[in-house]
Amino acid sequence: MAEFSFSDLETIIRDRAHSADPESWTAKLFARGIDKAAQKLGEEAVETVIAAVKGDRQGIVSESADLIYHWLVVLGLSGVPLSDVLKELESRTGRSGIAEKASRPKG
Repeated sequence: MAEFSFSDLETIIRDRAHSADPESWTAKLFARGIDKAAQKLGEEAVETVIAAVKGDRQGIVSESADLIYHWLVVLGLSGVPLSDVLKELESRTGRSGIAEKASRPKG
């Protein structure tokens, strides 16, 4: 299987975001806006958690794919490129989670 990355998926989502294809789920989500996309993200997060608690390996895989897709849609609708999230993650490496959390602004 060829390498497939989050970046590849982000590009596909961006390309389909304003598609005229009436069958494009991505275009429909973008047309419905951030509220609907965020709702779907939340639903997929809950479904992923349920699969994990049940120990349903295939469910975790499937729901995680849905979760990642909807997360990238929300990022796209919010104008936040994946690279910004990756930079944030990179800035957190090399620090303990406790130190990283303590460095966050209060409030």
